[in-house]
Amino acid sequence: MSKKKKKKRAQLPFRINMLFFVVFLLFSVLILQLGVVQILNGEDFQQEIERTNLDTTKVPVPRGKIFDRNGNVIVDNEAVYSITYTPPKGVQAEDRLKVAKKLAEYIKMDDEDTLEGITERNRKEYWYLLNKEKADKRLSEDEKEGMSNAEVYQATLDLITEDEIKDFSKQELEVIAIKKELDKAYSLTPQIIKNEDVTVEEYARIAENLDKLPGINATTDWNREYPYGTTLRSLLGSISTQEQGIPAEEEASYLSKGYSRNDRVGTSGLELQYEDLLRGRKEQIQYTTTKSGTLIGSETIVEGERGKDLVLTIDMDLQKEVDKIVQKELQTAITKHPHGNRFMTDTLAVVIDPKTGELLAVSGVHYDRDKNKFMDAALQTLSHAHTPGSVVKGATVLAGYESGVITPGYGINDSPIRVAQTSPFRSWSTLGPVNDITALQKSSNVYMGYIALKMMGEDRYPFPDGSPLSVDPNWRQAFQEMRNYFRQFGLGSSTGIDYPSESTGYSGTPDNAGLLMYHAIGQYDQYTTLQLAQYTATIANDGYRVRPHFLQTVHEPIASQDEIGPLYSAQNTEVLNRVQMSDENIKRVQEGFRRVFQESGGTAVGDFGNSPYNPAGKTGTAETAVYENGQKLADTRNLALIGYAPFDEPEIAFAIITPYAGTDNSHNVPRQVGKQILDTYFDLKEKRDKASDEDSDQEETTEEEQE
Repeated sequence: MSKKKKKKRAQLPFRINMLFFVVFLLFSVLILQLGVVQILNGEDFQQEIERTNLDTTKVPVPRGKIFDRNGNVIVDNEAVYSITYTPPKGVQAEDRLKVAKKLAEYIKMDDEDTLEGITERNRKEYWYLLNKEKADKRLSEDEKEGMSNAEVYQATLDLITEDEIKDFSKQELEVIAIKKELDKAYSLTPQIIKNEDVTVEEYARIAENLDKLPGINATTDWNREYPYGTTLRSLLGSISTQEQGIPAEEEASYLSKGYSRNDRVGTSGLELQYEDLLRGRKEQIQYTTTKSGTLIGSETIVEGERGKDLVLTIDMDLQKEVDKIVQKELQTAITKHPHGNRFMTDTLAVVIDPKTGELLAVSGVHYDRDKNKFMDAALQTLSHAHTPGSVVKGATVLAGYESGVITPGYGINDSPIRVAQTSPFRSWSTLGPVNDITALQKSSNVYMGYIALKMMGEDRYPFPDGSPLSVDPNWRQAFQEMRNYFRQFGLGSSTGIDYPSESTGYSGTPDNAGLLMYHAIGQYDQYTTLQLAQYTATIANDGYRVRPHFLQTVHEPIASQDEIGPLYSAQNTEVLNRVQMSDENIKRVQEGFRRVFQESGGTAVGDFGNSPYNPAGKTGTAETAVYENGQKLADTRNLALIGYAPFDEPEIAFAIITPYAGTDNSHNVPRQVGKQILDTYFDLKEKRDKASDEDSDQEETTEEEQE
């Protein structure tokens, strides 16, 4: 037994030694492997370790196009060469200066505006970077005491003299101009350095030398292009430049929607109204960088897509003709009576589909007398309000019905109303017997005056000549009541148009009861041309007030330059309200409007009496005056016309106003314009119907031949 125990004890150290030896070998292999990793692959693995920053940049895409209702491009995109700079994180001013110097070898930045835009500070910052050590010594440590870094830098710049920065060469000024643009760039956000006039040669040189220009790229930018020139430009609106970027006052809102500070956005008009649709989806590129900011790789994680395309309700063929008509008739009136019409500068017109609210043409022409030039002023149809005259009398008669002060067929004898201590209230002529319909046909002011008096509690008829008014003490309630009736038609309230802003007109504060008589004939409150068009459309549409709109449909973008993509959404007809008036009463006003244009004694029968399209409408003249610095310069008139056709099935309604038209109105601009608008509309319709029939016949012939 003792021998066996000794043998086992002898074997034990050998096993332990073997175990130690194996462990030693394993540690040796591990140490060798660590050495290999550290010595041979250490740098590569260190870079892998440092690949911890993933940043995403968003590259702008072209905006959506804008078409008219017939598929004609109104607003397009024009591709332009662009040089951009995308700075990596941690880039310093010295780095940007190096890039600017190198970039100046490949592009020109020497146009007059660019060089004039170089400020004194730009020059000082450039000189500082070239003479940093010298400049830093000018400020003592005691002077720096208590200053922030920014304050020290500014104080150092202040010590740079004018002599030191006055003699830069043209080449140096170009470098300064380039660096000025580089300095605007945000980290990992492309900043356009030059895109207005980048030449093919410059673009090619940059593209070939990108490896020598860190952060620089040769790419494509987009400018808005307008195939129809200035037509409708004031309503289409504008977009910001990259230098302007997003509006500072709305920066937080835009940034929350994924915009960058230097993004170009709609700033006015339809470009602003439909910014969310037109902007498109940016291309998103994810950059992998080291902790020090060195770019290692990039990957496109979201493909860019240009903005959605808009199809407007506007008919550009009609729009162009309306613009020509308005300018021609305005010019004729100004030329014909240059002195009497010396304050006439504008004519405004809105053409609308009364059943759908689709705006077919919106025209405004302004004559700049100083420049002897006619300009687009279509925006004024939404923004400028004027006293319109008798065109509102349809609303006045309906207010009389609904307030109970008149009934259908109610008649008076049209002769002047003479209120004590006031000028006689009269019609344009002593019209004799009139009722509700003929009062519209012949445009009786007196009839409307009696409606106003009755609504205020003055029931005497005929009114005793020279007597003071005897109205209800609360006569202002009657004023508000009539305004409320007017607002049902959109007169004095928002039309609801799809546009960033519109005027709701102007309502005065009456200080005497007699002013309601003038309000009843359209010579007190003021309305925009669009409001008058909506009012006209509401009467034509049997009392249904629809929302006017520019947008018809929205479409997905496609690559084709000539086609409209798949439907994304459509703007439906929206009825805002049905006026609280009976069908019978509305039809009586419609009949009055028909007689204005078509029956003997109608105030516009001379212009429209023989028209084949069965028109209806109302004329208007408002006495007004031109003031300057509180002093009256001259008495003048506003001329207006509203209308629609055909009378029984209206397709088109319009409103036209020429403010400050002088006192010699032998050439009545709104009437001339209105007649030609209807002529043009129905001529275009006839031509299109004929072309459509011919196309149908051709298709049928082709099908028969194939069979």
